[in-house]
Amino acid sequence: MKMTDVQVRILGSLIEKEITTPENYPLSLNALRNACNQSSSREPVMSLDEGEVRQGLHVLEDMGLADSSQDGRVPKYEHRVRDRLQLRRDETAVICLLLLRGPQTPGELRTRSERMFRFDDPAQVVATLQRLASRTEEEHSEGALVVQLARQPGSREARWAHLLGGPVDVGAVVQGPGSRAQGPESAGVLEQVEELRREVRELKERLDRLEGIG
Repeated sequence: MKMTDVQVRILGSLIEKEITTPENYPLSLNALRNACNQSSSREPVMSLDEGEVRQGLHVLEDMGLADSSQDGRVPKYEHRVRDRLQLRRDETAVICLLLLRGPQTPGELRTRSERMFRFDDPAQVVATLQRLASRTEEEHSEGALVVQLARQPGSREARWAHLLGGPVDVGAVVQGPGSRAQGPESAGVLEQVEELRREVRELKERLDRLEGIG
């Protein structure tokens, strides 16, 4: 199974909305496009048009990962991930976050999964990831669904990535546009800065959710 970035974003958005806003699910094409193009909880932010979303949906339907139904005159779309990939609730939440936001640490996944599944501690997240990583083709035709990446210099935790887009270079170090190779000390400082940025983003997301509840 090898999905494009567009198909990955569509599938992740369908999973997220089914769990977090079940009253508005399944999604119309326009609602799904808006979900894919959200500026929050998406990395990277995308700007897909209806044609791209429609084409991606057709491919996902052929894979057995999505389905459509008719609600009046408007087609509605939903995912079939749990049945197709035989996922538990905790596994579905982890896969969803990796699809929407790329490689993440167990700590990040635990914080960001609160609206989809509440993990007791990071160890529970790791156990879920290890279960997804140890799937064999004899048991599941798709084999492993996630992989652990090499720990970056200065980072306390290793990140994990999904494999629905194909094989991943587990030793790759992701650098921003225009960045240059750094020595171990500089790389460690940059990683600490990036961790602080991620923590600030997570705190802002929590604050936004609290303000929405209020």
